[in-house]
Amino acid sequence: MSKLMRAPLLTGLVFAGALCMGAVFTPEVMAQAEEAVAESAYSSEEYIASDGYAVFAVNNLWICISAALVFIMHLGFTTLEAGLTQKKNAVNIIFKNVWIVCTGLLLYAMWGFNAMYPGDFNGYFAMGSWFGASLNDVSMTTADYNAGYTWWGDFIFQAMFAATAATIVSGAVAERVKLPTFMLFSTLLVGFAYPIIGSWKWGGGWLDQMGFYDFAGSSIVHAFGGFAALACVLLLGPRTGKYTESGIKPIVGHSMPLAVIGVFLLWLGWFGFNGGSALSADPKAVSYVFATTSLAAAAGAVSSIIGSYVLLKKPDVSMALNGILAGLVGITAGADTVGEESSIVIGAIAGLLVVVAILGFDKIKIDDPVGAISVHGVCGIWGTIAVGIFSMDASHSFVTQLIGTLAIGGFAFAFSAIVFGILKVTLGVRVSLEEETLGLDISEHGMAAYNGFETA
Repeated sequence: MSKLMRAPLLTGLVFAGALCMGAVFTPEVMAQAEEAVAESAYSSEEYIASDGYAVFAVNNLWICISAALVFIMHLGFTTLEAGLTQKKNAVNIIFKNVWIVCTGLLLYAMWGFNAMYPGDFNGYFAMGSWFGASLNDVSMTTADYNAGYTWWGDFIFQAMFAATAATIVSGAVAERVKLPTFMLFSTLLVGFAYPIIGSWKWGGGWLDQMGFYDFAGSSIVHAFGGFAALACVLLLGPRTGKYTESGIKPIVGHSMPLAVIGVFLLWLGWFGFNGGSALSADPKAVSYVFATTSLAAAAGAVSSIIGSYVLLKKPDVSMALNGILAGLVGITAGADTVGEESSIVIGAIAGLLVVVAILGFDKIKIDDPVGAISVHGVCGIWGTIAVGIFSMDASHSFVTQLIGTLAIGGFAFAFSAIVFGILKVTLGVRVSLEEETLGLDISEHGMAAYNGFETA
């Protein structure tokens, strides 16, 4: 048995011993990890047998588990979007989400990862490159790269985030966008636009230098996706028949069970989205973020139920579901730095905001079938500036938070308006009336989502 093959067994034994000794996650052990790695290789028996290696291995395992949880969110987005749209477009929704996560992963490897985390750069833009390195490169496999996780653990965790931005756009433009156009647009959005704004904060760029804070991406992921979606929807126009002279005609989603499955899958995935952003398996940090994340989600649901009941005179289940997501988006920027009571307030305000925003966008004829612009755009901004109001860290400034979220949302909107606008005058962005009426499943894919289903 090679040394690399023995490592997992030794890791488990050392971790158990370290737990019994009370050594795991203490500052002394973390210091030991860094010191030991500076002198040892990955295959070193001495390093593998140390408490420091056990901490490193457990931290890396949590990052990888978190990446898997964020991956599950793509299934959540798929089922949510499919459930809130008509059944004649379900295959199209599924196809777009498959495309986004697969191309997003490849593009993040080929360009995005090293463009988003460039080290020394001008603070605004960095060139990307292939992310990988040889397995024999010690710095990529030990705490010499990072005391918490390996190069590859870092990459796969961040890559799952990258694809989320385009998934947000997918729901907003559903049921009338041309498939080839969307495929090209989403590729450019994930491959190039997202790493730019990500580097502004998480890569040590200009927003990071001015003290902007976004723990897990209320702005960097969610507001970015929400305002990219807004630009596309404005250029695309509403679904046929949605707005008439007599008022707003609801286009009802075909499966609320699918939608609720999607939302609860997203909530599950958010434990990795926010919990993994602690960037270690530190028990206090992870459990605290789990608590604030869930409190905000629950508060968002309750306030959106109350808000929709007051405004619509009925308890709207789709508003309740979007309230959960609104609370999750709202807490994402400050999940580790606001108090438990504050997380409830942040989630509750997000839940009210999403109801008002969805109804408001409908009134001005901005058609968003799943409420993505309201959930991710509006509540992403709220969650980011909420850090400047509720954070326990006095250095988090309201003005700085406002500047940061407006810069990210503005860049996403401008990039999407330009790129989608060019695509509109070249390839076209909207299917024909006949294709829209028939449904994109048949017109774009030549198949139906459900056996025996026929469109009118």
